[in-house]
Amino acid sequence: MGKGKGLKAALQTQQSRLKSKQKLSHSVQVAEDKVRRKRQSQPVSPHKTENNKKSADGSRKKPSLSSRTIKVPFKPTDRILLIGEGNFSFARALVVDPPLALAFLPPENITATAYDTEDECYEKYPESHAIINSLKERGVEVLFGVDGTRIERISTLKGRKWDRIVWNFPHAGKGITDQDRNILSNQMLFLGFLRSAARFLQEGPTPVTAPPKKKRKLNEDEDKRDDHETSDSEDDSSPQQTSHTRGTVLVTLRNVIPYSQWDLPRLAKNPPPPVGSTPPNPLYTQLRSFQFHRSLWKGYEHRMTKGERAYGKGTTGEGGEDRTWEFCLRDVS
Repeated sequence: MGKGKGLKAALQTQQSRLKSKQKLSHSVQVAEDKVRRKRQSQPVSPHKTENNKKSADGSRKKPSLSSRTIKVPFKPTDRILLIGEGNFSFARALVVDPPLALAFLPPENITATAYDTEDECYEKYPESHAIINSLKERGVEVLFGVDGTRIERISTLKGRKWDRIVWNFPHAGKGITDQDRNILSNQMLFLGFLRSAARFLQEGPTPVTAPPKKKRKLNEDEDKRDDHETSDSEDDSSPQQTSHTRGTVLVTLRNVIPYSQWDLPRLAKNPPPPVGSTPPNPLYTQLRSFQFHRSLWKGYEHRMTKGERAYGKGTTGEGGEDRTWEFCLRDVS
């Protein structure tokens, strides 16, 4: 009991700091909204609108999704370990109809795993049976009963290394209604995952991060922000990788409350101290974060931990942005 309370206390302290920070951020947002409304109420010079692209009805056009750079965080040579696959539709998207950049990704390079047993998977996600058969026919390694916080317990995975270890939309799935306890439960899940995944990442030099194509002018407040706070731009810096660079962990979440309160970047970079017999968490460096476009992965369906039985469809609620964070192990001096 003492070990669990100690870890929860450390996480609660981090959570308290995060809430204070969010209140400050909200105040800044309110002030910015007031300034924006004031500007909108002022007349606009014709010279300013002449250079703006307009649609037929006179409204300003927004850049289409296809006109922006969409991140494909994999290379055709990558060895990829997928955790918590649910109905395995993301694995299918990687293999059956991948983005053009991954057209030559060998199916044998992919190991797709699920927390559920095979029977549980078919019961929760009836469509998964056909998907899994298709993956196996193409040479994808499919494993069941894999706990993302205890990867080392799977004998077939011991001693192996991957370039990318991916967990899309992780969730403890304990049905905890109290929001603070729910946040703590998922923070502990994430810490366990990072601790377990570390020993399975490919060794090598840290990927070099190229400067972003577009740079924003930062004010003093922005300079003081933690380096895990990134812009929503699709021009976020990208790791320049060679065939021998260090493996990375990619975690995707909805970037709205309560998921943003899990504070994944801070937990990865500055985990709470170990308690009792729990080994210390390795330190990670955040390489980048970028918007996750579900439309890029054809046929991908994010399914809830409880499967089809939860809320009818077993899918997440609407609203907010999906975002991927990419980390690699930090050099230990």
